[in-house]
Amino acid sequence: MRNSPATALEAVRAVIAEQPFTQLLGAHVASVSDKSCELVLPLRKELTQQHGFAHGGVVSYMADNAVTIAGGLIFQAPVVTSELKINYIRPGIGDSLIARAECLHAGRSQAVCRCEVYAVKDGEEKLCAAAQATIVLLGEPKD
Repeated sequence: MRNSPATALEAVRAVIAEQPFTQLLGAHVASVSDKSCELVLPLRKELTQQHGFAHGGVVSYMADNAVTIAGGLIFQAPVVTSELKINYIRPGIGDSLIARAECLHAGRSQAVCRCEVYAVKDGEEKLCAAAQATIVLLGEPKD
């Protein structure tokens, strides 16, 4: 039985609250569905590189965490990323980053998920990265 969207959001937020790195960065989950999520990160100077835009590692973190959440929602079980490919499209310049991820396909023990990361400035979103990942169950698959 699947969780309701409100229950799923609470469950995902509880997992995020246990991630010290996520807490350090200041990211939060804005919304979830049965196979997708939206992760938001307010940008601050400490998360930028020498040219003033979001560090590539921060953009990659957003994609990685968002696809893992999407995979976890599909499996309703603990998961990890086993592979991540990211294309940086343009600099992440703005007030925040938004990562929107969804599960494309799930098998018995792994899922393929994709994510788009947007930089938001003055309310306007600009695509700054696209990623695809393989998410795997942590442990044995449910029967």
